Amino acid sequence: MSARQTHPVASVARHAVLLAGATVILAPFVWMVSTSVKPPDEVFSAELHLIPKNFYGVENYREAFTAIPLVRYMLNGVIVTASIFALQVLIALPAAYALAKLRFLGRETLFALVLFCLLIPPHAVAIPVYLLFYKLGILDSYAALVVPWTISVFGIFLMRQFFKTVPDDLIDAARMDGIGEFGIVWRVMLPTAVPALVAFGIFSVVAHWNDYFWPLIVLSSQELYTPPLGVAAFRNEEFGNAYGPLMAAATVIIAPLVLAFLLAQRRFIEGIAFTGMK
Repeated sequence: MSARQTHPVASVARHAVLLAGATVILAPFVWMVSTSVKPPDEVFSAELHLIPKNFYGVENYREAFTAIPLVRYMLNGVIVTASIFALQVLIALPAAYALAKLRFLGRETLFALVLFCLLIPPHAVAIPVYLLFYKLGILDSYAALVVPWTISVFGIFLMRQFFKTVPDDLIDAARMDGIGEFGIVWRVMLPTAVPALVAFGIFSVVAHWNDYFWPLIVLSSQELYTPPLGVAAFRNEEFGNAYGPLMAAATVIIAPLVLAFLLAQRRFIEGIAFTGMK
């Protein structure tokens, strides 16, 4: 038992390292929130203080919503991220089930190709996809924002790893009850995969909610701007030097992601833990 116990000094050192890392990561976000409630004279002041002497949050947040159509940008972000995630689930679950539970010639080779696709950065295929969408006439639309991300290689890999932990007896019992393979995916595997889906959903939503590169390329209409483009538009307008409202807009855009993660934290950790079992 004594060999398994952590030495107090090692425990203190580990927590000190974790606390220092958390401080470095959270410091920019804390400063962003602090700036969002400061008046202009305190924002440009040489003195550094987190708590403003004069609270200016109401004015900054009001200007953030009136200077640009922030609600519209956030609605666009919800439409795009929800559509992408729904389509990714529709494709990733059957593909992951086939790679995890079905036996067919070339399965391992196909899975190796899936892993290889993880190494391809999306920027490498951005120009061909852009030219294809130009030929199809779907640039500057929701389709241009959603279609390139409907197949998630990471989602297939994550769900396949989770499905490997599901007992084969459960699938055999479903087959004996007369359930087809697609029925097994949606009626048997899907309910068991909720933790993994939550984990994948966090990754997917955060990635596409914060995506700046692709929307910047395919969009020209401001009414279709996603939240990152909205903040960039705010920065480029005449209010560009108003850092209080700018940080207020950034805080409003980041808040849904933080809230979603806090609500799904337990499921997220379960999903990551289970997918790492095999």
